[in-house]
Amino acid sequence: MESGLPGRRARGVRGTATEALERRLPTRSSAASHGQLTLFLRRVALLGASVIGLLLLGMIGLALSEDVGLWYAFRWALDTAATVGGFPQPRTTAGQIIHVGLIVVGVGTLFYALATVAEFFVAGHLGDLLAARRTQKMIDSLTDHHIVCGFGRVGRQVARDLHAARGSYVVVDANPDSRHRAEALGVRLIEGDATDDAVLEQAGIQRARSIIACADSDANNVFITLTARELRADIVIVARAANEDTEKKLKRAGADRVISPYKASGTEMARLALHPQLSGVVDVDVEYRLEEIMVGDGSEAVSHTVGDIRGGAMIVGLRRGPDFQPQPPAETTLIPGDVIVAMGTPTTLERLEALLQAELG
Repeated sequence: MESGLPGRRARGVRGTATEALERRLPTRSSAASHGQLTLFLRRVALLGASVIGLLLLGMIGLALSEDVGLWYAFRWALDTAATVGGFPQPRTTAGQIIHVGLIVVGVGTLFYALATVAEFFVAGHLGDLLAARRTQKMIDSLTDHHIVCGFGRVGRQVARDLHAARGSYVVVDANPDSRHRAEALGVRLIEGDATDDAVLEQAGIQRARSIIACADSDANNVFITLTARELRADIVIVARAANEDTEKKLKRAGADRVISPYKASGTEMARLALHPQLSGVVDVDVEYRLEEIMVGDGSEAVSHTVGDIRGGAMIVGLRRGPDFQPQPPAETTLIPGDVIVAMGTPTTLERLEALLQAELG
């Protein structure tokens, strides 16, 4: 079965595909806060190395120029750089030059350190880091959740529907702008590339229920599918395809279901245009579908009962105004504006649509 292809074939395709992707796409940090922390630690390390180098040079210079021991010279250099003033002034000209240099460089280094720490706190990097850690702890506690890869228009709609269904989910997106949108909506988001194994592991793929690949690019969705299928052979993968040619590729890559938003919306628009009395359609199986059909003014079904008009279709429910009645009794009389929820074959539903169609003026 093509949709469950996790073996050597998918891995071989992924090997070459991932290498090609790595040549095209730049490497991104998994989170902006992590990058800021790395930059801060790098500056602190540079600062520490500069201070150590300054003290060592001052120690050697004072020891040679003032003819003192290394330990005494080190403490002298440290006292001078810290502007404490607990040691006497150097006697030699060379020692005085070193003394002045230690004071100037020491004060400059101190201001640089204060500016670095102040920037880290004032710019909110610490808050971002703590928020990212809280989010990661929440993600680590999730099980049987959904991983939404991509937070564009389709991804946001998927997140809204999952939220409405009270399903737990995590969003993965490499666009920094998506993080602000996710924070405004209260969505758990990992800023990173969903084609990266480490990012999917961070999203909890080993505990997840499904992967929803809905990135804006078909190529990205193929790579996401390949990566997810290799990491977990039994996970359900639902992928988005903008082009019809991509549907087969996603199936071969390991997607269980492939959805084309443009194809689905076009089919739905054409169906509603051909049958204006329809309120909605759901394909239940190859031979059966579920439809909401409105009882039109002057239709043949007006003043008839549910039992009179159902034929071979199954009447699942009846919506009348704000009220909904599941499995309405056969003797229920229909009036204009009622919405029938019926399930059946295309032939039986077409017959029902003809009966419920409004009389043309």
